[in-house]
Amino acid sequence: MVRMPQTTRGVDTSSVPSTTGTTPTDTAPTGLDRSTRNIFIALMLGMLVASISQTIVGPAMPRIVAELGGIDHYSWLATAAMLVSAITVPIVGKMSDLYGRRGFYLGGLVVFMAGSILSGFAQNFWWLIAARAIQGAGMGTLMPLSQTIIGDIIPPRQRGKYQGLMGGVFGLASILGPLVGGFVTDHWGWRWLFFITLPIGVFAFFGISRFLHLEHTPRESVVDKAGITVLSLTLILLLVPTSLGGTTLDWGSPAIIGMYAAGVVALAAFIAIERRAVEPVIPLRLFRSSLFTLSNIAAFMVSVMMFGAMIYLPVYAQGVLGVSATNSGLILMPMSVAMIGLSILSGLVITKTGKYKLQTIAGILIMGVGFWLLTQLHYGSSQTELTLSMVVFGIGLGMALQVFTLIIQNSAQRKDLGVATASTQFFRNVGSTVGTAVFGTIMTSGLAGNIASHLPTSVVKQMQASGQEVSAGSVLDPSALAKLPPQIASGVQQGLADSLHTVFVWGLVPFALALVTSLFIKELPLRDTVHTPDEAGIEMLDTLSQSAPHDELKVPLGREAGNTRTHERLLGLRLGLLADSALRGDRPLLTRAV
Repeated sequence: MVRMPQTTRGVDTSSVPSTTGTTPTDTAPTGLDRSTRNIFIALMLGMLVASISQTIVGPAMPRIVAELGGIDHYSWLATAAMLVSAITVPIVGKMSDLYGRRGFYLGGLVVFMAGSILSGFAQNFWWLIAARAIQGAGMGTLMPLSQTIIGDIIPPRQRGKYQGLMGGVFGLASILGPLVGGFVTDHWGWRWLFFITLPIGVFAFFGISRFLHLEHTPRESVVDKAGITVLSLTLILLLVPTSLGGTTLDWGSPAIIGMYAAGVVALAAFIAIERRAVEPVIPLRLFRSSLFTLSNIAAFMVSVMMFGAMIYLPVYAQGVLGVSATNSGLILMPMSVAMIGLSILSGLVITKTGKYKLQTIAGILIMGVGFWLLTQLHYGSSQTELTLSMVVFGIGLGMALQVFTLIIQNSAQRKDLGVATASTQFFRNVGSTVGTAVFGTIMTSGLAGNIASHLPTSVVKQMQASGQEVSAGSVLDPSALAKLPPQIASGVQQGLADSLHTVFVWGLVPFALALVTSLFIKELPLRDTVHTPDEAGIEMLDTLSQSAPHDELKVPLGREAGNTRTHERLLGLRLGLLADSALRGDRPLLTRAV
């Protein structure tokens, strides 16, 4: 059982190390005690359940669309879950800082499993999208809190190893998801995809319920209800038109333009609200840290690339190479194996060296090489060429996937650990949503024209005369494709290959942005303790400063908070507040400390 310190009257001492002894998290351990190991195993199970839900549906998407319809909204099967997840992540991150992690984590598991059950019983396309949105709320709770709880119980220097293992879990989900998804779809039907993960979720629930008992005294604060509401509205107004544009609605339609305009206004309102909030859902002061800002930008771009590959490569495998849903999962396995191996190895290297910048840059570079290889795929490409591309991409992804969480946790104060960790997952989720939606728009918007360009004019006229259509759904429905004449089927496959080539070419844009951003990320030493005394003192002074008579004293002293001179001036003024409070005798803890 891992326990955290209590609070003393008026001062949040949850981050102040005990002077009477040590807990398992006070020093860098050579290994984890039994209770902490059990917590970590349960967290890995929860991460597996949440991660596999993103990959298991990929091979089944063509069958789902064929049965329920909705080809024009194809990308929404993934976008719905990621959109809701993006909204949930920062809210849960902040709430867990205020009220503790355990209850939110267990609640997230329950919500996720409820969404899975509803997805399995979906009777139409929009029912399934709504159920996937419920799953997204669970995902948005489980994924950031898994990383945050690791930050609660394991020091940064050791954290690289265990976050590498978490990255390995995501890689395992990348293997099992397409493989199991394809097999189950071919043999049992796609509905079973949403039921088979339920037992794992139950084990994770009982593991966390039994072993995770982080003592937490809720901070006296006002929940930022206005910020939560406006943030949710902002994300909906900005991300929904991104998914609808080019498919359901034209990009220049009044509805799309209106939603984007309203989204910009809502974003401005959100920033204004957060500046005045006592406990903002996303503290804007965090963005003063270049580490925080640049790491999140890079994480966003990496997620755009990752989902551009993972969502649409099964479409290439089935629609262009003509393999079954099961085999499309097997094709992606080398990428996932490479990702698992490099994620674990990279974590061990970071733990040993305490360095992360070179690995980050190298990982993004290798991802870029992998994406460039994807742009070389065409209608006549072989499975070997596809496999090589995915292995290279997987190596880079394994090196870069988890490092941004480590960077941000290492630079964040403990009181902000939940919201800082959640911010990384938030930007990843937004990147996933944007990547899936934009790449989906790129694929579908030009698909019909590309197909027609590969069909003889006489064939097109003959089909039109007989009332037949060159449907985009033909390429996603194996049975429909098999019924087409060989010449027409070939044209459909070539058209899809052309559309996917465009998708992969556009994937090089986020690669370039991620690479440039990573070059400017600073490298701070990784601590050997979960929390340091000097950081505890800084947080105590920051807490006291909120009652200061001048606004300039309310600027946080956290790591990277301004230049050295400003930091020293603020520290001197804060120490004056500390001495004054101690002399008044209204804070016994401070009086004893002085």
